[in-house]
Amino acid sequence: MKILLLCWRDSTHPQGGGSERYLERVGEYLARQGHEVVYRTAGHTDAPRRSHRDGVRYSRSGGKFSVYPRAWYGILLGRAGLGTLGDIDVVVDTQNGIPFFARLVAGVPTVLLTHHCHREQWPVVGRVLSRVGWFLESQVAPRVYRGAPYVTVSQNSRDELVGLGVSAEDITIIGNGVDPIPANVPQLRSAEGTTYLVTLSRLVPHKQLEHAIDVVAALRDRELVLDVIGSGWWADELHEHARKRGVADRVVFHGQVTEDYKHALLARAAVHLMPSRKEGWGLAVMEAAQHEVPTVGYRSAGGLRDSIVDGVTGLLADTPSALTVLTTRLLDDAALAHRLGSAARERAAGYSWELTGARFEELLHGLVGDADRPPAGGPSTTPPAG
Repeated sequence: MKILLLCWRDSTHPQGGGSERYLERVGEYLARQGHEVVYRTAGHTDAPRRSHRDGVRYSRSGGKFSVYPRAWYGILLGRAGLGTLGDIDVVVDTQNGIPFFARLVAGVPTVLLTHHCHREQWPVVGRVLSRVGWFLESQVAPRVYRGAPYVTVSQNSRDELVGLGVSAEDITIIGNGVDPIPANVPQLRSAEGTTYLVTLSRLVPHKQLEHAIDVVAALRDRELVLDVIGSGWWADELHEHARKRGVADRVVFHGQVTEDYKHALLARAAVHLMPSRKEGWGLAVMEAAQHEVPTVGYRSAGGLRDSIVDGVTGLLADTPSALTVLTTRLLDDAALAHRLGSAARERAAGYSWELTGARFEELLHGLVGDADRPPAGGPSTTPPAG
């Protein structure tokens, strides 16, 4: 098959995150199976217009908004036998707020991949654009994609889509995988008597990292340091928030780091905080779990109710004050923290990108109707919740 993956960003983009990594890992798996995979996304200064990585061809064009019509133009040129998007067999259209609406122009089976609905995130773009964006996501997209196959990553996200009028029978849950821990992870020195908290996230408003900083401020009588891993356009506001709360010396902003150093910071932590307003799943939960580090996050975040088994692999809070209470509980109860961390690590071991990719390949083969190749994957990529 020749497979077109559409996404507004890739992981090389300064604002790329977990949803981009999901699509890339799926594309890399499909390429290893012998399929031709093209990942169409926006251009940016950190990457060339065209490149190849791990078997996937990356085609970059357009910016934050123009990426969508540019993709339409590329698809239509491809149908005319021009450019790199010709002879496409199937399209995976990623809805990060709004989809590419590729079903209208592709002329081939199109899957809509959505990690979660974005009602809570839209206000950040302003009153007018937020109304337009939510209208497109909640009203237009379900109509354009009525009867088309959907893929999402958690039961909670599936329920959200059903709430928008998407037929439950059209939705397949294909869970996230997790990258293996790098072979050589350095062991970081810890300051004597200091306990480390960590958060792994893009620095954007809806991740609500202010709440993690507030935990440190509320526990200022303890020797705590919060390691913040990640970058984003909200960084200056977070620095200012730490200063105003009087804990600027206890919050370390590491920015983008290498994979081995990221895992070293995770391994050093006692608790991983994920105070996001909304998540489709929460890949960072599993990355922390690989090091027996339990996560405390918000029950209202949606997908965290799937990635965190409350009271088994981590804890779910209902309010910002409860986030502090539950973090304190883990810091004070070593036996509980160890029990949750061990269960989290065991659960994380059941996830892999191989399983995710195989399930995706099975779905695409079913759409294209390739009878010469048997399905490649089991009935599910999501291990039991317990």
